Amino acid sequence: MPTMTAARLHEIGGTFVLDEIPVPEPGVHDVLVKVEASGLIPNLKNVTTHFPEWYPFLPLPKLPAVFGLDTAGTVTSVGSGVTSFKPGDRVYVNPGIGCGECRFCRQGETPRCDSYTFLGYFGFGPGSQALFEKYPHAGYSRFMVAPVTSLVRLPALLSYRQATRFGYLGTAYSALRKSNLRSGQSILILGASGTLGVGSTLLALAFGAAKVVVAARDEQALAKLKALDPRRVETVRIISDRVSHLVLEKVPGGVDVMLDTLGAKAPAALSVDAMSAMVRGGRIVQIGGVAGPIPIEPHPFMCAQLHYIGSLWFTTAEADEMVQLVESGLLDMTFFEERNYPLASLNEALADIAADGDGFINFTINHG
Repeated sequence: MPTMTAARLHEIGGTFVLDEIPVPEPGVHDVLVKVEASGLIPNLKNVTTHFPEWYPFLPLPKLPAVFGLDTAGTVTSVGSGVTSFKPGDRVYVNPGIGCGECRFCRQGETPRCDSYTFLGYFGFGPGSQALFEKYPHAGYSRFMVAPVTSLVRLPALLSYRQATRFGYLGTAYSALRKSNLRSGQSILILGASGTLGVGSTLLALAFGAAKVVVAARDEQALAKLKALDPRRVETVRIISDRVSHLVLEKVPGGVDVMLDTLGAKAPAALSVDAMSAMVRGGRIVQIGGVAGPIPIEPHPFMCAQLHYIGSLWFTTAEADEMVQLVESGLLDMTFFEERNYPLASLNEALADIAADGDGFINFTINHG
């Protein structure tokens, strides 16, 4: 039986160990992908160290397990029921999968599935363990099996390393679609200097926003974001838990959309205050998971006709749409600085991303 190298976690809080394990075989409706690059997630260390305590309702795969969330590579073989992809195709693997049988999966809204699971990361319900067992491999192994419905075809102009950024970009893309942002409107990106915030800024510009207000604490990061489009990008430096008055100075009357990309360590008070910078009928989309609770007064929300929306990940169809944005030139993936590591240096890479990672650097693990 042929084997492959995989970096596996053997215990919660431990480091990844290189193991030799069998190469998997695809099922009838699956494909076998030779992994060329996989994304390095800033939150991965928290997931493998603290999630069982912090979020016991979000299951992890049984250990030892292969992690690795955003993966790009080449199809090497396909199941007997696969006709849309063939060996040699360059693909990105959307790690968000569902049971494939519920009404949400059947209607193309997989993130609403009760068994929704991130392969190589964590799940969202009791059905996740069965999916981890069915698809136990991920980006930190040389090969992985994935359902054909998770594949996104990559054009020649998009490198494997660039494609590993799709997880963060796709999360922002799906949120922008839910926000109904239209060309000529304004948007606030709260927490814009992080990995999710930088991608949100790029996509808001691609969507045709007239004003993109980026709010962050880091002055250098704000300058980089401003340089993306000096005419449309407005910067706001966060120096306290109050930011709404600064946003209103940039966009009198309020912004049409707000993407909250703040992470779990950010104060919820900042998110609450930023809502005061919304125009009547505005849409607030939560994609960062700021530490809550978020107090919302129903009556003012009703009178101002505000919307507070939670958005999780993205569908494979939305990833296909992002590829079209790249091909059209509206989304420039060459903006990111690349930081690449071999699989054997995974533990070192996790330490580096914790020390100096920011939203402008794309950290990847490479097999090629």
